[in-house]
Amino acid sequence: MKRHLAIAALIAAPVLAPAVSHAQTMDGHDMMSGDHAMMHGTDMAGHEAMMSDTQPGGAGDAITEPGQSAFAAIQEIVAHLLADPETDWGRVDIEALRQHLIDMDNVTLHARVSESDSPGGARFEAISDDPAVTASIRAMVPAHVATMNGVEGWTMSAEEIPGGSALTVTGADAQKIRALGFIGILTVGAHHQAHHLAIAKGDAMHGH
Repeated sequence: MKRHLAIAALIAAPVLAPAVSHAQTMDGHDMMSGDHAMMHGTDMAGHEAMMSDTQPGGAGDAITEPGQSAFAAIQEIVAHLLADPETDWGRVDIEALRQHLIDMDNVTLHARVSESDSPGGARFEAISDDPAVTASIRAMVPAHVATMNGVEGWTMSAEEIPGGSALTVTGADAQKIRALGFIGILTVGAHHQAHHLAIAKGDAMHGH
């Protein structure tokens, strides 16, 4: 009887061992599955956050750079006109604003400027060999003088010269005038924004 029980135990032992091993394997698989699910969940959360940055209503809505400064200036004016119920669309001329911005680009980036001291200030000569740039200089410099003469207490004058225009500026602080230089003088007064709106609305002559 004891021999039969011993044989039965020997027979049963190999059967139980695989069962325990299988249970351990299953437990390990379950743990691996849990880790995989956790990692997968983390990846999905990161993916969803990334996608929300590029979808309407996501964090990407905070992106503001339109990529080009003249385009940005026009976009700002158009948004203003669209939001204003008093806009007279029969007078709006966005193309005139674009042409003005071309002039600004030509004068700011492509004109050759030389400077010489004058009593109480400086004389700036802006010229170019490119007829389009020359035309832009001659459109902007006299118009700037006509609009801004007297700002900061400065006296301004313009004259046409070969290839462009000369701008002479004098005042109480000659050092400030010389430090600002040609393009700095053109920026003083922050008048361009209002001028751009006037051009777009058809209320101003194209030029300055």
